[in-house]
Amino acid sequence: MAQSRQEFRNVIRQKRNLLLPNEQKKAELALCEQFFSLPEVLDAKHIAIYLSNDGEINTTAIISELWAREINVYLPVLHPFSSGHLLFLHYLPNTPMQENTYGIPEPVLDKRLITPLTQLDMVCTPLVAFDRMGNRLGMGGGYYDRALAPWFEKKANPKPIGLAHSCQYVDKLPTEKWDVPLPKIITPDRIWSW
Repeated sequence: MAQSRQEFRNVIRQKRNLLLPNEQKKAELALCEQFFSLPEVLDAKHIAIYLSNDGEINTTAIISELWAREINVYLPVLHPFSSGHLLFLHYLPNTPMQENTYGIPEPVLDKRLITPLTQLDMVCTPLVAFDRMGNRLGMGGGYYDRALAPWFEKKANPKPIGLAHSCQYVDKLPTEKWDVPLPKIITPDRIWSW
């Protein structure tokens, strides 16, 4: 019996939230190792990533290593005037933070720190689930689908890469016409490419 998108979200979110703290830490470090084995990461100077929430694989080790390698880091911020859209702000260890409407920490909006998507080399995207075709199921707001639509149409910068726990893989997801499949998804034990 086919599962709905919301059923997939519920099941996979429950799976990743059941991971123990030591499993989460092990996954975070393994993901970081996989991430920095990618040639496109080693060539990048501007990478957008997100702060983990709701059982998502922890991105702290990746962010710390990006800073150590002097790679510029950017975080998503909910656009204050254009509902459903994201802005990407330069992120440093001392960046003032606040919680957005979803309870997720984001940089305090400072227009001097906004960087256009086209100036980023890569956008690391969160996801709830992914399948063998690179289809990504998010939380349902469509924020990343809107942000990545130009890449999907033109295959220009920034390149999207999904980050996930291994347990977030499913064989086949139900998709919608606006979904943006990802060319690469990294899990602690594998790099998936399409």
